[in-house]
Amino acid sequence: MLYKLIYLFHTDISWLNVFRYITFRTILSALTALVISLFVGGWVIERLRAMQIGQYIRDDGPPNHKAKEGTPTMGGCLIIPVVVFSTVCWAEPRNLYVWVVLFVILSFGLIGFMDDYLKISRKDNRGLSVKAKFALQILAALIVAVALYLYPGFDSYLNLPFFKKISPHMGLGYIPFAVFIIVGASNAVNLTDGLDGLAIGPVTIAFASYLVFAYLAGHVKIANYLQIPYVAGSGEISVLCGAVVGAGLGFLWYNAYPAEIFMGDVGSLSLGAVLGTVAVITKQEFVLALVGGLFVVEALSVIFQVAYFKLTGGERIFRMAPMHHHFELKGWPEPKVIVRFWIIAIILALLSFGTLKLR
Repeated sequence: MLYKLIYLFHTDISWLNVFRYITFRTILSALTALVISLFVGGWVIERLRAMQIGQYIRDDGPPNHKAKEGTPTMGGCLIIPVVVFSTVCWAEPRNLYVWVVLFVILSFGLIGFMDDYLKISRKDNRGLSVKAKFALQILAALIVAVALYLYPGFDSYLNLPFFKKISPHMGLGYIPFAVFIIVGASNAVNLTDGLDGLAIGPVTIAFASYLVFAYLAGHVKIANYLQIPYVAGSGEISVLCGAVVGAGLGFLWYNAYPAEIFMGDVGSLSLGAVLGTVAVITKQEFVLALVGGLFVVEALSVIFQVAYFKLTGGERIFRMAPMHHHFELKGWPEPKVIVRFWIIAIILALLSFGTLKLR
């Protein structure tokens, strides 16, 4: 909204006309979020430490993680307000997609907050039950999916990468599909958040990728040229993605090994859900499996581990799941696991851009 106030004077001061461009406002959004995160991050850490909001480490986790116990958590309480503030400042306030995504980050952030708070306040360190957490996630995602389905400017066609002439129409079936994407992405990012900076690095990379996808999907000429779905108004999502990139980099300053703060479920659940929602809005749902391939593999490692354990009566595929713990127990130093996973995330993001032309 700040940009609208500034833009009022563009007729008197010609250079203010630059504020109407999404690219410029995306840069401002990223820089705003980055600067605020860097300046406020230390204060947030001190407040969380004073309130004794520290990370609980399970006894069945990697032994070396016990040293992390007590580190301030719920760092999503830093990320979410910064993203919301930067987005509200620089995005178009009349754009429905912007408000849909803001609803997602706030609603899933609230779910994560409740889960984190219960873990800290209860003697048994248990958060929300699995059923309660999934029920709340599905409810929030269902509200979003129905809102998008009913929005006149949105359609329920699927965009299949590499197949330009195949766009199946899902009708009402698109609603449960969108719910699956949003809830799945939310929990996949949550499972990845197990090492210092492991989740926020790939999350930032993924949002940088979808920043581009959102801009392209909202530009009618470029979308037609690349033969990708044109989604009118989706370009404004770039501003929000820029805010996440800036806030992510600012948070990484404090979350890098050895971490001074963890994002907690309030951060991982909300950022994952926003990533899934952006994929749905930009009609790049299947590309998410490539951009967020690291999150997919981490989630699958847990699913396969649990299924194999039950089928074989106690045997395991990995030494520990999610998969990043497997490499830790193999003897990889934590920083090596983190950086190598970041490299994989960058490679996957670069490969995802190949879907724009290979069709």
